Amino acid sequence: MEERIAEINRETKETNVKIELNLDGKGNFDIDTGIPFLDHMLSLFSKHGLFDLKIKAEGDLDVDHHHTNEDVGLTLGEVINKALGDRAKIKRFGFFSVPMDESLVCISLDLSNRPSLYINGNIDLPASGDYSSNDAKHFLNSMVTKLGANVHIDIEKGEDFHHTIEALFKCLAKVLDQATSIDKRIQGVPSTKGQL
Repeated sequence: MEERIAEINRETKETNVKIELNLDGKGNFDIDTGIPFLDHMLSLFSKHGLFDLKIKAEGDLDVDHHHTNEDVGLTLGEVINKALGDRAKIKRFGFFSVPMDESLVCISLDLSNRPSLYINGNIDLPASGDYSSNDAKHFLNSMVTKLGANVHIDIEKGEDFHHTIEALFKCLAKVLDQATSIDKRIQGVPSTKGQL
């Protein structure tokens, strides 16, 4: 099987983000975004999705973490998209459910090249430190846009922000692992249109 490895370096006047990804890895990670809570979530994402992921981000954190959070999301979506290539033989769809103590998150995903994000349920919980639900939503929307995925997130239960967002990132990892997996029975791309 051809290696599905990609690297993206996104540099703007506000941030410099470099990401290296192996979709078919073992869950090894080296992540430094300058945003500790996001580092923790992306480490979980790498570990549970079995993606080898290296992220180094520098941004205008002296202002706030808005630009860095957004650009890491954009770059992560872009690097996954690049690693997928023409998306031939991928399963395309995924569904997973992850509990984290009192929290329960379910995600359905389609790697359709038609980006959209829908979040149902209460994600607007008191923040963990200075990372808020708005930050999480902004990151996810940025990632989904560049990835070209249709993502439905259902927050079934959740009282603690940290637990809920942790369940979400673990669930996103598992559902992406499913959807990006190769199925040798599939000929070409998984679409009657002949392309995604």
